[in-house]
This record gives sequence, structure tokens and C-alpha cells, in this order.
Amino acid sequence: MASALAVGIHDLSFATTEFVLPHTALAAHNGTDIGKYHLGIGQRSMSVPAADEDIVTLGAAAAAPLIARHGSDAVRTVVFATESSIDQAKAAGVYVHSLLGLPSATRVVELKQACYGATAALQFAIGLVHRDPAQRVLVIASDVSKYDLDSPGEATQGAAAVALLVGADPALVRIEEPSGVFTADVMDFWRPNYREAALVDGQESITAYLQAVEGTWKDYVEQGGRKLDEFAAFCYHQPFTKMAYKAHRHLLNSNGHDTDEARVARDLALTTAYNTVVGNSYTASVYLGLASLLDHADDLSGRAVAFLSYGSGSVAEFFAGTVVPGYRAHLRTQEHREAIDRRETLDYARYRALHRRSFPTDGGDHPTPAQTTGRYRLAALRGHKRIYETR
Repeated sequence: MASALAVGIHDLSFATTEFVLPHTALAAHNGTDIGKYHLGIGQRSMSVPAADEDIVTLGAAAAAPLIARHGSDAVRTVVFATESSIDQAKAAGVYVHSLLGLPSATRVVELKQACYGATAALQFAIGLVHRDPAQRVLVIASDVSKYDLDSPGEATQGAAAVALLVGADPALVRIEEPSGVFTADVMDFWRPNYREAALVDGQESITAYLQAVEGTWKDYVEQGGRKLDEFAAFCYHQPFTKMAYKAHRHLLNSNGHDTDEARVARDLALTTAYNTVVGNSYTASVYLGLASLLDHADDLSGRAVAFLSYGSGSVAEFFAGTVVPGYRAHLRTQEHREAIDRRETLDYARYRALHRRSFPTDGGDHPTPAQTTGRYRLAALRGHKRIYETR
């Protein structure tokens, strides 16, 4: 018998980068009609990391407000989800654990499966809380989306981190059972160990995503899930904003539902506001969509929200959550808007220089320029070790 204990997202915070590149600058560089970006993929700008920012500094910046509000005494596990990992052995969350001053009596682990990893982390966290309802789990999804310059994927880049505090009797969203899950071995998107930028087969990726939408929904229904009309909104993984719309229309069409613009906008529009200006944040994307929904919607108390988490390669999951009455008192809407508005606008030349920058691999002492104004920065690579500092 399933436990009656309510477990879910107790708090949520996100962080993004020091810099932003408007798509107008990208279009001016490559001669593309701006409509291809603003309308075709639904993107207006992309977050760009400073030389001294990475997934650790972003993850720490996202998680710090959760620890400041709730303390760390109940946090015995940190799960860090990323597909732009900085080390093949050491979890990036260990650095965050240090930067945040968390207790030594903590387990820390990193999870990977393309953009799906944060949902795996959330489900792992839910299981731990069911086993010990007194503990809370800190889930961090942090990624820098990077493609080759002048490649088709360049316009979909972005960077952000979302931190979730998972616990019993959550203040924001109760995660429901069941889940619908799906896996297929496809090569739509991948990044070999020897590459900094990912490789993507754009059309194959769209096809694989839509296949996963059908597969997860079929399994969700077979597991006894809700009906489509019960959901107030749908949070999809957003590699680019219009992909969420394409996926949702596919879900509706494949289930015989109307796909008029009003219906689709009602289901999706509020989930895409942040992604449109941040760009693809990989593992953080679906939860950035949740942040956008909660920050922009009228009262959703007691309403069901759907989640479709997709990770190339491919693994996906469809599940539901119920928004907790009174949740609005716990939101960080102003802080989230400030995180986006504070970004310094880059011209294309500065963006290109940052994109091309990488650490030498000789094990020498390589300090980073002090560019970020954030609390955490990557100060240097020294003796093959990453050195972080707190301001």
C-alpha cells in the first residue's frame, strides 16, 4: 500500500549567469531573420556564463536562499543533477556542500541522464523522505548549455540552476504517484568525454522527444494517472520554447483533444516566460518552467500540474503534482526577476570570446578574470584542481 505521507517541493530557487546575449545580436552576426529566433524557436536571449562562473557557482547561488530560509540541520542529502559535469569522479555537489557550509553528516551524489537527471534526483529525494520523513533533501539542477559557434544549436544555448528543497508536508507542490516512464536508445544529442560542446541531430531530437511524450503518457495512463483535462498547466522540458508547444500539441492530438491556440496557451504560456530569455538550462529546464508558472499564474491552490521531463538518448518521465494552498506566501518571484534583470548585455564579440575560452590542461596555475558580481566564483584552476571562493 502506498504511503499517505505528502512529499514534494517545499521551496524552490533559481539562479542564472552574469551575462546575457540578445538574439538580435546573434541574428545581426549571422544574417538570420530575427523572426527565426523570436517566432521560430521562441527565444529572445540566452544567459552566458562569466569566465569565473560554472555549474558549481550557479548551483550554490540557487541553493543558498533555501539554506538561508530553512537552515541545514534537516538536510542530510544533496543530489546534484547535471549534464555539463566538471569532473568524471567528484560530484559537483561536494563543492556546493563546502561553499554553503553544510554539515559533514551529509551524503552528496551527482546524477546524469541528459536533461532528465533532475527528475531522477527528485524521485530519489522523494524516496529518501518517505524512508525518513524528518529529513529534507537538497536537489540542485545546474547546467551550461553549449554548442559549437555558428552551429544550428547555437541559438538555443543558455545556463541556469534550480534548487529544490524536497520534504514532507511541502509548502509548494505535492508530487503524486504514479509516474509514466520511457526509455529508448537513440543518438539525438550527446557529448563525448573529449568534447566541451554537445553534438545534436536536430530532427532526430524532435522525433525522439515526441516519441517519449507518447511513451510516457501511455505508461502514465496504464499506471492509473489523471486525465488530460484535469491539469491546470503543463511543465515541459524546454530545449527551446517552441519545442514545449510542439510536444503539447502532439500529446493533445494523439489523445483526440482539441489543439486550438487558446487551449495550448492556457496550458503552457506561463511556464515559458523564463526559458524565453534564459535559454536551454538542460536539467534545470522543466523546473525553471515550474518557477515561471508559480511566479506568473493567478492562484493555483489545489490545482494539478503536469510535468514532462525529457533527456536525450533518451529517458523521459510524466508525472503530476498538486499545488499546495497558501504556496504564494513562499515564492521568490521578486528575486527570480532580479536574477534575470541583473544580467549585463554582451555584444557578439564579447560573447564569442567567452564561448571560446577554456582552461589549459597542463596542470599549471590558471587564475580566472573576476567578472561575476555574484557571491560565488571559480577563482582558478591550479594543479588540475578547481578553486572556488565566496565573497
